[in-house]
Amino acid sequence: MIEWLSQFRLEFLDTFQDFFPIAIVLIGFQLFIIRKPLANPRKILIGFIFVLLGIVFFLEGLNMALFPLGKLMISQLTMPDFLGVHALEVTTHWKVYTWIYVFAASIGFAAALAEPSLLAIATKAEQISGGTVRALGLRLAVAIGLGSGLALGVFRIITGTELYFFIISGFIIAIVQTAFVHKSIIGVAFDSGTVTTTMVTVPLVTALGEGLAQAIPGRNPLLDGFGLLAFASLFPIIAVLSYALIAQWINNRSLSSKP
Repeated sequence: MIEWLSQFRLEFLDTFQDFFPIAIVLIGFQLFIIRKPLANPRKILIGFIFVLLGIVFFLEGLNMALFPLGKLMISQLTMPDFLGVHALEVTTHWKVYTWIYVFAASIGFAAALAEPSLLAIATKAEQISGGTVRALGLRLAVAIGLGSGLALGVFRIITGTELYFFIISGFIIAIVQTAFVHKSIIGVAFDSGTVTTTMVTVPLVTALGEGLAQAIPGRNPLLDGFGLLAFASLFPIIAVLSYALIAQWINNRSLSSKP
């Protein structure tokens, strides 16, 4: 208990140092630029304290539960006994990691559907578009994109393929897609890719990449364990643009079939 309290204190001090400049900027603009006093300074102070405590507890929860659990799952899924192969084959045959791909895709799909920011942007997009963009369809497209992106990112870690090959290829695909979709969906698509890398997704993806890089022989957690967040941002964009293209094609076909 004493050790945990000491760790909590250090985490609180580090978080305070990171959060303090933000508070200074906000209060400074209010007092010296807008030149108006703070409304309810006591409530604001209490709110800042709650924010600090919430961030600290969140970080502690990641370190105590999510990161260790993610590494444990990856280590178990990459054990030769579970894979049913000889230990030497684990380093050469990427096809034996089928359950790793399924696990990564499932984590990505579930994390995207559980992302509060994605729900907010999907609901707002449906309201503004008058129902042309369906909130559920947008969320499913982002979830499929995130899941497939993480599975492909896991493949990159296992095979040791260079990161830039996938990222450059993905951006080329996205750029080509933007030339054919309606302009109204482009902003939504790129925002959808951004909201997948927030509070829910980032810890899961980070734990997945770090744990997998440590479990795969010959991989460096620093060089190979990072980069999954790029897949988590890019491939939902491609998925949403693909969803828009398919919707446009279906709509045009239905219009052309009418007498």
